[in-house]
Formats: sequence, C-alpha cells, structure tokens
Amino acid sequence: MAQPLGGSVLAVLFLLACSAMAMAAYNVVDFGAKPDGQTDSAKAFLAAWEATCGARKPATMVVPAGRFLVSQALFKGPCKNAGMKMVIQGTLVAPPGYSDITQWITLKYVEGLSVYGGTLDGRGQALWACKKARRSCPYGATSLTIGQSKNILLSGIRLLNSEVFQMSIFSSTGVTVRGATITAPGDSPNTDGIHVQMSSSVTIRGSTMRTGDDCISLGPGSAHVWIENIKCGPGHGISIGSLGNAAQEAGVQNITVRSVAFTGTQNGLRIKTWGRPSNGYVKGITFEHAVMSNVQNPIVVDQNYCPSNINCPGQSSGIKISQVNFHDVRGSSATQVAMKLDCSPSNPCSEVSLKDIKLTYRNKQAQSYCRNVKGTASGVMNPPSCL
Repeated sequence: MAQPLGGSVLAVLFLLACSAMAMAAYNVVDFGAKPDGQTDSAKAFLAAWEATCGARKPATMVVPAGRFLVSQALFKGPCKNAGMKMVIQGTLVAPPGYSDITQWITLKYVEGLSVYGGTLDGRGQALWACKKARRSCPYGATSLTIGQSKNILLSGIRLLNSEVFQMSIFSSTGVTVRGATITAPGDSPNTDGIHVQMSSSVTIRGSTMRTGDDCISLGPGSAHVWIENIKCGPGHGISIGSLGNAAQEAGVQNITVRSVAFTGTQNGLRIKTWGRPSNGYVKGITFEHAVMSNVQNPIVVDQNYCPSNINCPGQSSGIKISQVNFHDVRGSSATQVAMKLDCSPSNPCSEVSLKDIKLTYRNKQAQSYCRNVKGTASGVMNPPSCL
C-alpha cells in the first residue's frame, strides 16, 4: 500500500504546482494517461515529455495522484531548455510479471531536470520468485536509469521492489539525489539501491535504503561522489566495487561517505576487488562518522573476490588502493572480526588511516585482521589496530 507523503513534501509539491501555473505545464492526463493502474500510459507520458522537452522556455511535466501503469519509458534529450521540472504526485507501476527489458524508466541525454516526489513500483516479485526457483529467467530491469545526462535533481522519490538495481547513474555529471526512500526485501537478489558508474559530481544525501544488495555501490569511473546522512539496512552496506573484473578499467577517486547508519547489514563500509589483473585504482576515499548496529562486517577491504574461483590467477588483484580513511566508526559487530583489511599481495594497500574505531562484539573482544596493508592508526582503537 502506498504511504502518504509527508507534510514537507506535500508543501514542496504544492509550491511547485503553483509555479507550474506560471510556466508551461503539461499534465500526462491531458495526453491520455489513465490513473487506474491497468491502462498502459507509456505513450501519454512520452507525449507529455516531448512537449516539456520541446518547449523553448522552462516547462513542467505533471503526473497527478493515482496509479499509472507504464510499460516502459525513455525520456530522451537533448531538450530545448535546461530548466525543466517533473512533479510527480502519483505512482508509476511496472507491468505484472517480467520481460526481457533491462531498463524500465530512463533519462538519457537530458540536461537540467528536477524531479520532485513520485513513487516507482517495479513489481519485481515475479522475477525474484523465478530466480529463487532456479528457472530460466531474464536478468531483470533497473527501475530508474540516468544515463549520459547532466545537472539532474531527484528530490523525495520513492523506489519500490525493482527487479534488479533500483537506480543506476551511468556516464553522467552533476546528479543529486536527496530525500529518497528505497525499499526491497532483504532477500531480493541484486536489488542495489543506487549504483554509480562512470559518473562524477554525484551527491546522495538524506535517504533511507532497505535492499537485498548494496544500499549504494560505486563502480569503475566513479569520482567526486558525496554520500551523507544515509540509513542502510537490511542490505549489503555501502560498497566501492566490485572492481577489477576487466583488465582495462577506470579508477575510483575522491569519494566521501559520512554520517551513515547501518542496521543488520551484511557489510558496513566496503571496498571489493576481483583477485585478477587490472590497471584500475581506488584513491582519495574517506569513510567517517559511521554507526554500526549488529553488522556482520563493519569495515572490510576484500581484494580476493572471485566467485567459483574462475579466472583469478594467484588470487592477486591489480587494483591499487591508497589514501583510504576510516574515521569515527562505532557500534556493534555481528562477528568477532569487526575490521578486515585483506589487500592484494602484488599491490598492497597504502596510506590507510584508522582513527577512533570503537566496535564491540557481544561480550568478547572484537578483532581486526590485516594483510598486505600499510598505514597508521590513532585515537581510540577497538578492536586493537592490526596495522
């Protein structure tokens, strides 16, 4: 059942609706969309988008209250103005069942768009059941893809039950996500909350994520990313990686993750690379002000990722990891090894900084594990530093 929007979000939507009256506004219902949750409104949504995108002055696309079935939609630019708004008061629902599509709702080649409110329900349950039964199933569709776009704002969006990734940000710059709520069952496969790849100047803040995979994952080519005030759990934590699957791969750099809380997650703060040759790197990373509550692996660097032990000669990762800070990380670990830094024998981690780590494990002393890593430790260290 859809949850009622908060008062602050409603106030914002009201003000935006008022401002839309002063600028050109295109309501999807006027283009034939039906808020009955059964009639495919994809053509009407795309017609409203074409009008909004084609306006020579800033314009607004409006999705009123109701449930709108959308089979698939590609909102494509370039547009004739860079001051567009999309005000969504209703819910977009994917078709029942599943198909071979890999992207459901997509923004591509779009510059200067602000999206306010809205719920996207990917209805992934049928595909998850197919995969659980180990039948022949398609890969699945990402609910929202932002590709090759610039200066995009998503404010107050809700993403539910995507078949796979809830949101993917690819080859884009200047993307801000704030006040998002992302929800999928803890056992739903590959339902990462937000995946970032080949993108820069990305900000994710003030959001809550409950998923079956990483709450946020940062892939190759992620740079200048700011993540703040995130609540994660259930899920697999916030991860850089996995990296190094390809021999030639863009690096990850200048990432800040701060003021985050993890509850019952598989991991907390993680860097994961394949144990195989690669020219990639990870540098300039700061994890700070993190709170763990019953997290299995609160701090983990794993450079030995290799499912089924295939194509990983010597289990030696080529990814070079340096300049990584873990500062002010506290709370409880669900396992005794609360901090694991397991780096590559051929490319040891360097310039790792541990400061004020306060992690407990039941009524026992928490432990740390280090291999092939160089760095410093300062302040309170519990578990004791292994550097």
